[in-house]
Amino acid sequence: MNKPVTVTLGAMGDRARAHVESGRYASLSEVMRAGLRALDREEAALDALLKAKVEAALADDRPLVPAAEVFASIREAAKARRGAG
Repeated sequence: MNKPVTVTLGAMGDRARAHVESGRYASLSEVMRAGLRALDREEAALDALLKAKVEAALADDRPLVPAAEVFASIREAAKARRGAG
């Protein structure tokens, strides 16, 4: 779908124009497309990282520790630190 879109880039507009003026890109549209492709790659990499972390967590055989137990341990450590300081 090639429907014209208007965007306000503010100061980033100067950077986009500089890319065109340098000859690296032929038009502002090309700069925007390159930026969106980079964003797509970045988000895909983040999605893959998060998916891998979730899969690793689900595959972890170690026993789960209830949140109440974790927080009690943190409170005890903080109390001991306050008493020692």
